[in-house]
Order: sequence, then C-alpha cells, then structure tokens
Amino acid sequence: MNITHKYDSDKNSWEVTLSGEVDVYNAPVLKETLHGLLDEKNTDIIIDCKELKYIDSTGLGVLIGVLKRVKDEDGNITIINLKPYIKKIFTITDLDKIFLIEVQE
Repeated sequence: MNITHKYDSDKNSWEVTLSGEVDVYNAPVLKETLHGLLDEKNTDIIIDCKELKYIDSTGLGVLIGVLKRVKDEDGNITIINLKPYIKKIFTITDLDKIFLIEVQE
C-alpha cells in the first residue's frame, strides 16, 4: 500500500490517494496516517482509489473509524475512482450509504 496526501485549501479538505492493497497487515499504517492528518486539521477527506487494487474488512474498519471522527466535526469522507469490484464491496456491506461515493469518468 502507498498513501499520498495533501491539503487543498480551496476545498478545505485532505486529498488522499491510496494505491496497492489495504489489508490486515498495513491497515494500522492507514489508520495512523489518516488520524495524523485529522490531528493537523480535522476537515473533510477525499480518498482517491484509482490505484487501489484490494481492501479487506480491516481496511474498511479503519475507514469507518476515521469517518466517525470526521462526522464529529460535521465533515464527510468522499471516496472517488473505486474500481467496480471494490465498489461492489461497499454496496454489499451498505457502506455506500454512509460514505459519499463519486464515480469519476
């Protein structure tokens, strides 16, 4: 897994790009990174998953935990560029109802 991030002052949000695989082995790094960003500035997060190949339940759990923290400040997490087979995981688990999921063309 690779994580890149930057703060976009125009959108007042963190832009995070995930690539590779998020699983039980590296999910703690994702959690630490996202919470670190929120410690710096607790605002919306846009997660670009264009290069994400796989995410397991541990990774989904990290995203849910971070979403709770963002929601405490009336923010949101938007997930963009999900591959169809990963979007299906969000749909099956009803996570598409709690995250903002945008389809990019």
